Amino acid sequence: MFTDGDYFIPDLKLPQENRSIGKYGRMHRDYLQEHNPIRFDDLVLEGKLWTYLADLNEQAQNRLQLIIMQMQEAECVNDELKENNQMAWVQAMNSIHNRAEEIVLHELVYGEDA
Repeated sequence: MFTDGDYFIPDLKLPQENRSIGKYGRMHRDYLQEHNPIRFDDLVLEGKLWTYLADLNEQAQNRLQLIIMQMQEAECVNDELKENNQMAWVQAMNSIHNRAEEIVLHELVYGEDA
């Protein structure tokens, strides 16, 4: 850190992270900027924002896939339905995906614990 009188000038460095922050990371970044700017600023100044968002995106994608698989099993949306009635399968999968994504958004992206 350099000092200029009583002011501190942060030594900001670019993150060494190569992973993408993805859809959920971008959504959470925007949420933090608007609803929790102190935490956002802390993550930026510590150089941890990109890693934090990339980790959150991976967690959200993994959670989404897990929820989709569980809903498919619970609702009997399987390959047999896909073979016999493709439109019903597509409709069911779209419904499952939308509901699963709402859960992920609530839990990880926009939740109070996010």
